[in-house]
Amino acid sequence: MLKTLSSLRVLEFSHAVLGPACGLILADLGAEVIRIEPPEGDPTRTLKGFGMGYYPFFNRNKKSIVVNLKDPRGLNVIYKLLETTDVLIENYAPGTMERLKLGYDALASHYPKLVYCSLKGFLPGPYSSRLALDEVVQMMSGLAYMTGPVGQPLRAGASVIDVTTGMMGALAILAALRERDVTGKGQLVKSALFETAAFLMGHHMAYAALSKEPVPPMPARVSAWAIYRTFKTADDELVFIGVTSDKQWVRFCEIFERRDWLADERLATNNGRIEQREWFIPQVEKMIGEYTKADILQRCEAAELPVSPIARPEDLFDDPQLNQGNSLIETILPNGDVTKLPRLPFRLHERDEDLNARLPEMGQHTAEIMRELGLD
Repeated sequence: MLKTLSSLRVLEFSHAVLGPACGLILADLGAEVIRIEPPEGDPTRTLKGFGMGYYPFFNRNKKSIVVNLKDPRGLNVIYKLLETTDVLIENYAPGTMERLKLGYDALASHYPKLVYCSLKGFLPGPYSSRLALDEVVQMMSGLAYMTGPVGQPLRAGASVIDVTTGMMGALAILAALRERDVTGKGQLVKSALFETAAFLMGHHMAYAALSKEPVPPMPARVSAWAIYRTFKTADDELVFIGVTSDKQWVRFCEIFERRDWLADERLATNNGRIEQREWFIPQVEKMIGEYTKADILQRCEAAELPVSPIARPEDLFDDPQLNQGNSLIETILPNGDVTKLPRLPFRLHERDEDLNARLPEMGQHTAEIMRELGLD
C-alpha cells in the first residue's frame, strides 16, 4: 500500500458509494481509515444486484469498528477516538450527524485541528435539505439527457457522480490539510453530488452560451470530427475509430488503400469531411464492414490511430495493459474468492510492490481500537 498519507487517521461515517469512495482514496494512499459501522453492520455489505460490488471495491485497506451511535457509551468512544483523528468523512442524510451530536459545529471547538468532510446531495442553497442519489442528480444536471438518445434520458453506466464527488471530497480534504499545515487549524469542507454533476456539464453549458442553441444529446450531436464513432465489422463486432486530425486522415486512407479519398479535395480537411458526412460516412461504414475486428485493430494501431473494441467490464480482468501495468490489485471477496480490482489510476512512486487490498470484516478492529483508547 502506498504510504504517502500514513501519518493520517480518518474516521469514516458512510454508506453506499459516495463516502466510501472518498475514504478509499485516502486509504489507498496509506491513511488509517476507520469505518464506523452500526451494530447490524453496513447494509452495503449485503446488497444484491448491481450493488453487490460496492462493498468489495470501495472499502479495501480500511479498518472496521462497530459502535452504537445512539448509545451515550458509543458516542464517548467516538469522542475519545477524535482526539487522535485528523479527518472525519460523512455522507449521511442531511441533519443525521447533527442529531447524533457529531455535526461540525458540535465538534469544532473540542477538536480544532479536525478536517471535517461532509458529502451531500447539494451544497448550501435552496436544495440543501433534499435527499439525492447519483441517478437523481444525473437527471437534474442534464447528464442523463446528454447520455441517451433524443427523448430517452439514460443514466451513465457507472456511479460516476458518486465516485467523482468522492474524488472532489478527497481533493478538498488534502487542500484543507495543507492549509492546516500553515494555520494549525482544521475546517469544514463540503462536496456534493449535484454541483459535481453540474461541473461535468460545464463544457456543454459553455457550448450553449456560445452557440445560442439548445445542446443536443451526445447520440444526436454533430461531432467535431467526421470519423469519430463505432462501426460494424465483417465478423459482426463493433469497433470505435477516431480520426481527429488531417494527418491522421492521411494515414487512415493509406492503411485502407483509399487513394480516391485522398485525391478528393472535398475530403482534404476535417471541416470538409464533416460537410460531406451524408454520403461519405456510409462509404466508410461499407469499407469497415469488409474487414474483421482483428484486422481493423491491427491496421489502426499500426498507423497510430485512435481505435478500440467495445469491451464489457469483465473483459478488463484479462486486459494486458491493466495486468502488465500493475493496475489491478488482488482482492479477497467477502465469499472468499480471489479476484483483481482496479487500483487508483495514478502513480506516485516507482516502487510500490507492497500494494495490497484487504477488506475488513464487520467490527474486525473494534477490540484493537478499544485497547488503544484504554476502553477494553
